[in-house]
Amino acid sequence: MTMRDIEIKTEDGTAKAALILPSATSKAGVILYMDAFGPRAALYEMAERLAGEGYAVLVPDLFYRFGAYGPYDARTAFSDEKLRAELMGMVGGTTQEMTQRDTAAFLEALSENGATGPIGAVGYCMGGGRALNAAAAYPGRIVAAASFHGGRLASDAPDSPHNNAASIKARVYVGTAGVDGSFPPEQSGRLAEALRTAGVDHIIENYIGADHGWCVPDNGAYNEKGAERHWQHLTTFFAETLR
Repeated sequence: MTMRDIEIKTEDGTAKAALILPSATSKAGVILYMDAFGPRAALYEMAERLAGEGYAVLVPDLFYRFGAYGPYDARTAFSDEKLRAELMGMVGGTTQEMTQRDTAAFLEALSENGATGPIGAVGYCMGGGRALNAAAAYPGRIVAAASFHGGRLASDAPDSPHNNAASIKARVYVGTAGVDGSFPPEQSGRLAEALRTAGVDHIIENYIGADHGWCVPDNGAYNEKGAERHWQHLTTFFAETLR
């Protein structure tokens, strides 16, 4: 496989991204929506693992509007008040609507690099809701959307993903941490009801014993057993939908 840095023109500027292409030509692609700590080696390793399954994988920088930032240590950044404030400022300042608009450019970048077929979306932490909203915004292109330890998937916010369930044509997989304040049981129930009412083919699975952030190897909550379980479900999910 090959990995290279690219720049993607969006309506609001230029987003940097990592593009990982599989060894064999593939028309199927995946957008990996980052967590709150931004693009970095841990996410690129995850993207390479997906590319090893035969997909062109794009890891865009969702915080590009803020210029240069970080890098942040996912294990310690939230323990520093200044760094936490910086990160939360970028999370709050990058709206769901911004990422939905950006995704048009992300999809075009994949097409320009040969991924003209079905597209999957997967997001972690803040990226989880963005993966689901991307599927709602581009139902003709995104056929599979997965969220792992995604927060606020069925909140009271107008841009909460559950409000867009009726627009989703993709299959959906949601993996939740056993205990996660950003996605409590009442939100899980609300999301399930919205997806079921909309007729969305979906699974919501609770990873008992896992904490928020368990999938990403440089996160302090990383859980190897839970992460491997996530990989098993994610690769099967994409194999069933993208191939």
